[in-house]
Amino acid sequence: MSKYVEECNRKPIGLYHPSFEHDNCGIGAIVNIKGKKTHDTVKNALEIVANLEHRAGKDGEGKTGDGVGILLQISHKFFHKVTRKMGIDIGREREYGVGMFFFPQDELKRNQAKKMFETIIVKEDMEFLGWREVPIAPDILGKRAVECMPKIMQCFVKKPKDVAKGLDFDRKLYIARRVFEQSNEDTYVVSLSSRTIVYKGMFLVAQLRLFFDDLQDIDYESAIAIVHSRFSTNTQPSWQRAHPNRFIVHNGEINTILGNADKMLAREETMESEHLQGELHKVLPVVNTEGSDSAMLDNTLEFLVMSGMELPLAVMITIPEPWENNRYISESKKNFYQYYATMMEPWDGPASILFSDGDLVGAVLDRNGLRPSRYYITDDDQLILSSEVGVMPIAEEHVVKKDRLRPGKMLLVDTVRGELVDDDELKEKYAARQPYGEWLDNYLVHLKDMHIPNQRTPQYSTEERRRLQKVFGYTYEEVKNSILPMARNGAEPIAAMGTDTPLPVLSEQPQPLFNYFRQRFAQVTNPPIDAIREEVVTSTTTYIGEDGNILREKPENCRVIQIHNPILTDTDLLKIKDMKVPGFKVGVIPILYYKNTSLKKAIERLFVEADRAYKEGVNVLILSDRGVDENHVAIPSLLEQV
Repeated sequence: MSKYVEECNRKPIGLYHPSFEHDNCGIGAIVNIKGKKTHDTVKNALEIVANLEHRAGKDGEGKTGDGVGILLQISHKFFHKVTRKMGIDIGREREYGVGMFFFPQDELKRNQAKKMFETIIVKEDMEFLGWREVPIAPDILGKRAVECMPKIMQCFVKKPKDVAKGLDFDRKLYIARRVFEQSNEDTYVVSLSSRTIVYKGMFLVAQLRLFFDDLQDIDYESAIAIVHSRFSTNTQPSWQRAHPNRFIVHNGEINTILGNADKMLAREETMESEHLQGELHKVLPVVNTEGSDSAMLDNTLEFLVMSGMELPLAVMITIPEPWENNRYISESKKNFYQYYATMMEPWDGPASILFSDGDLVGAVLDRNGLRPSRYYITDDDQLILSSEVGVMPIAEEHVVKKDRLRPGKMLLVDTVRGELVDDDELKEKYAARQPYGEWLDNYLVHLKDMHIPNQRTPQYSTEERRRLQKVFGYTYEEVKNSILPMARNGAEPIAAMGTDTPLPVLSEQPQPLFNYFRQRFAQVTNPPIDAIREEVVTSTTTYIGEDGNILREKPENCRVIQIHNPILTDTDLLKIKDMKVPGFKVGVIPILYYKNTSLKKAIERLFVEADRAYKEGVNVLILSDRGVDENHVAIPSLLEQV
């Protein structure tokens, strides 16, 4: 296998690893607000992405792009024509699903994958109708793109008679796709839906139209088209990682992605949906951690929608607007965001996201507004949105409205109802669905309001404090130059971004485990954030307690402790240890171990103790490193978070 094929398959090469990647891209959408399907929508979207060349990366040869793609509604007019020639009866509009597949070029592996998919479709009580080899023009591609090009095929699946059109049918296709994906690692399912389809690959921006014959056919009509040109700032491109994903296109970075993905996987035990009753085990794990940040968000949104949550709501809770310190937001919306914040952490970072399920088309901007999105509305009911203006020539006399997407705000078009949905109207509708404020008053516990027990906080002599500082790795320089100035002045010391610090692995002195790690952030494209000056978009609130079921709205979900500052004082800790609130049980587990015991055994014992506490009903667990002496040392606290 050549080096380029390895790159396209996202395999680590030397010191390179796919998890280090970020990208900065161009996005665009054109939608007919009234839902009128035309080929002009497809043609104009391809023109938009062709004009985003400055936002599209290419190799040194200049013939292979980082990735370009388009998401469209499934054109019944087009697919009825091509399947009739193949002798396949697909039925009426939305009575069939279309899958786009990237199969391996190896014929044996491809045939095995195709047979497996057909079998899974039958087992999931659907009828498999047939395969279609997608007409393409590989001769226009660069050498690198051709070397790792998959075999591109489409399939057709008939809707069962007892299943409703739209989401219900798409849910069955989703379950079948997840079963297939977990059984076959050589094939990538680009899309499988009765409403949308994705065409994408490693192209230059102008090659997307030329590569797929389908996109040039005047019978291919759609009311929705979302396009994406990928510019990878420190990455290797691939066919699979080109956008669109199945629900979104994304420009920017999600800087919190590791925590988001870990939390999503951790809450699988508490998630339960009546729409996936008895089927949930087939789609887990929700998030494919081998995917990009965009793909992991797409996984999450898709799962929430297939579990019964409306798409705009799923986007609102994953990418919330700045609400906590916003004086101008209504109390009902504040309560709504507060309720969901107890269960879902923000997927944060500089991001502009377009999303669609085939009926709705929307756009949302991160709370800081670090990725621009501008849009026009014309007098013939067209909405044109892109990461910048000038992507498509529009006569000024036809423009009804020019605007930009505001930080944290959502733009939404409902093509079924034929209307542009106002941000406030949309969010107030969701905020009024349940008495979130009443639920929060009854169940949310605020640390600041908790009773202070009649106990003294630990006091240390100067000698004992110095001993503990040595035990936990504090140096004289850190205490003098960092900790004391912060304690005296309430200000954080100014320092470089870690580039001036010697590598701990080369040090002759013992180093705390924390020193071996560095904060990960997108320093290439992100401006610095001043947390004080930009207080409205900054939050340090965290929640502890038992996770609620995010798929089912009920009062008990928000029974957690709200902590506004993640750094607890000794008094805060006493409050939590002594709390007598119904629904909470606090347990303390020491993390000390005898110095002659292996660290591995100590950690294994800690796992056993934590499991025992959980089985006894403990839902707030405190790991204590107090009591270190000449015979006992503490497990590094960083290891307990792994």
